[in-house]
This record gives sequence, structure tokens and C-alpha cells, in this order.
Amino acid sequence: MNDQSSSLPREIEAHYLETRESERLSEAHGEPERLRTLEILARVLPPAPAVLFDVGGAAGAYAFPLSEQGYVVHLIDPVEIHLEQAKARSTSSGVKLGSITKGDARRLAAPSNSADAVLLLGPLYHLVERADRLIALREARRILKSQGVLVAAAISRFASLIDGLARGFFRDAEFRKIVASDLATGQHRNSTNQAAYFTTAYFHRPEELAAEVHDASFADIQIFAVEGPVWSTAHLGEAWDDPAQRKSLMEFLTLVEREPSAHGASAHLLAVAHGA
Repeated sequence: MNDQSSSLPREIEAHYLETRESERLSEAHGEPERLRTLEILARVLPPAPAVLFDVGGAAGAYAFPLSEQGYVVHLIDPVEIHLEQAKARSTSSGVKLGSITKGDARRLAAPSNSADAVLLLGPLYHLVERADRLIALREARRILKSQGVLVAAAISRFASLIDGLARGFFRDAEFRKIVASDLATGQHRNSTNQAAYFTTAYFHRPEELAAEVHDASFADIQIFAVEGPVWSTAHLGEAWDDPAQRKSLMEFLTLVEREPSAHGASAHLLAVAHGA
């Protein structure tokens, strides 16, 4: 994505046509990410009925729960199937969003100073060039009100190495080549036909994410580890299925979410910041 057109690279759109992002976040492998993200959002967002722009919000995995909490949520995504899924969910559930529109994080139609908070829980993954990521962050800054809240997600630079070993992908020599490139450059490229290996993306170092948010003129920057270092451990599923263990795990992950030495081991990171 080296220009500011609203089209996605074909391989990214094809990936999301083949996979259902909303279902991933409800399955055992993705549910800790979803619930931890919602838990962090509950602490850092302004109170409802604040106006939120969920940019790159896919089919609304976060937009709909936030709307049910009383927020006015405008969902924006570049993938047509995600918009169709969001509209179908709105119809079936009766939960109405502020709007559901197609758009590009780098060029938002929203007016300046119109948002109490902006969620970028996906766009920074798929903007592999730093210049494009800064454009998206500055667009978020433009539409935010003074002291509005930014919440931007990134994938850890080390995620494919950890996940590949945990899920058995590492036996594939082609996957090991992907990991080597990820570690060297942060640019994740998947030339195989394996959807589980993800698609074109950028994987951040924690300090790099903070620096990019700073360079887009945000202040009060905090980095949170979403799943922490436990997300790919052998007994996570067993612990997650037990209510007592799950409760303790969520508490422990909150305790270590701001620990810099644990940030790189988390699959996902959240940068939380305020408009300067």
C-alpha cells in the first residue's frame, strides 16, 4: 500500500475473503485477544455516549459491543465483505451503528475534530511502509477532538516465530523463510497458499510503535501487551476453558500489560495516546 488509493493489495483482500475475522476472534485462539482488547478499551475510552470511529474495524467485532454500551460507533473498513457482514449483523441483532462505510485509514471522510476516540485495530498491520502508517495515524489525529483518545493495534515483530513453533508451522521450510524475513525487516510476506500463515503485513517492535505514534503528534503514549507472553503456551486452551483459571489469567495479564520486558512476547500490542 504505497499510495493513498482506497484499494487493498489483492492478496490482503483475498485473505479476508477466505477467512472470517469475526469468527477468529470468537474462537479459542482469538478470544483472549478480543476479550483483553475489550477490557483495555473499557479502561481507556471516554465514557459513553462518546463518538468513536472504528477504522479498519472489519465486521464489527468491537464496534457492536461498544455500541451496545452506548457509544456512537462509526465503522469504516476497506473490505467489502466485512461491510456486508457488519450490515447483516446489525439487521439480525437490532444493534445500530452510527454508520458503516467503506474507507481507507489514510484518507478518512470524517470531518476534523469530530471524534472522541479513534480505534485503529488493524490498519497498522497492513500498511507495510512507515510513511503510510504515519499518514493513517495523522488522519486519526486530524479527526480527533482535543485530548481525544487513540487506540492503535500492532502485531509484535516476534509473533510469527512464536506462533509458528506453537502451531507446528515451523516444520515447513517456506514458513521458516517467512519468519527470517519478519525478524530482519518486519515486513511479513506470504507467498504460499496457506491462509494460516497470514497475509502481507508489518510486524512492529514495541518501541517502534511508540515512536510512530509520537511522530504523528500524539502525547501520553502507553503501550499495552494484549495477550502477554502466554498466548501460545501449550495449556492455554485448558486454562481458558476453566472459569477460575480464566479469571486469574485475565488478572495476571493486566498486571504485566505495561511491563516492557514482556511486550515483544505478546502477539498484539495496543498503543493508547491522546491528541496533543
